[in-house]
Amino acid sequence: MKLYAWSIVVGLLVGVIYSLLRIRSPAPPLVALVGLLGILLGQQAIPLAKHLLAGNSLPGAWRLAASSDHIFGLLPGRHTGRTDVPSQRREGISQ
Repeated sequence: MKLYAWSIVVGLLVGVIYSLLRIRSPAPPLVALVGLLGILLGQQAIPLAKHLLAGNSLPGAWRLAASSDHIFGLLPGRHTGRTDVPSQRREGISQ
């Protein structure tokens, strides 16, 4: 949860600095968010395709590629008690 709090604090600070300097945001918020979603989905295209070509169904390939965890992140409380997430995916998660 601390990560989310820091994210909003830093975002607000950047917004205040932009306002004080009378600088407009480099991209409209919706365009920026859609672009980020495209990046996240694009990162999963190759691992998902590899599992599909290996003969897995779409839901199985999605699960094996850990796409949900990558795209949606581990929300607060979701990572407690989980043992199926590889250790490299758990690194960097602050509690």
